[in-house]
Amino acid sequence: MSGMNSYFVSLDLDSCANRVHEAVTNSITGELIDHYVVSHPEGGQCVVAVYEKHYYRAGNRLTLTVILDNFTGKTRVHCISGGGGEGLFRFDWGASQSFEDVVHEALSSYRL
Repeated sequence: MSGMNSYFVSLDLDSCANRVHEAVTNSITGELIDHYVVSHPEGGQCVVAVYEKHYYRAGNRLTLTVILDNFTGKTRVHCISGGGGEGLFRFDWGASQSFEDVVHEALSSYRL
C-alpha cells in the first residue's frame, strides 16, 4: 500500500463518483463491473464501485475497488487494486498501483 489509499476530497459524493468513473472508464479496457450504494440511517452514503481493466504488462485483468463515503461530512476516498501478477509472489510490474493512480490523479486537485 502506498499510504495514498484513503484521503478526503472537496467534491460532493456524486461528483466524486462521476469523476472516478470517467477517469477509470476512459480507456478501451476499463469498465465498471458493479456498484452498490448504502445509505446510513443518520445521514450519509457509501458507494462501492468495482472496476476491471486489462493490463498487458501484468498479463491479465486487474480489479479496482473504489469506496467513497460522506459519513463525516466530507467525501472520503479509498482504493484497493488487485488481481495482477503471476505465481506465488503476485508480481504485476506495478500495474496494480498504476490502476489506483488513475483515481488518485483524477482527484489530485480536489484532495484536502
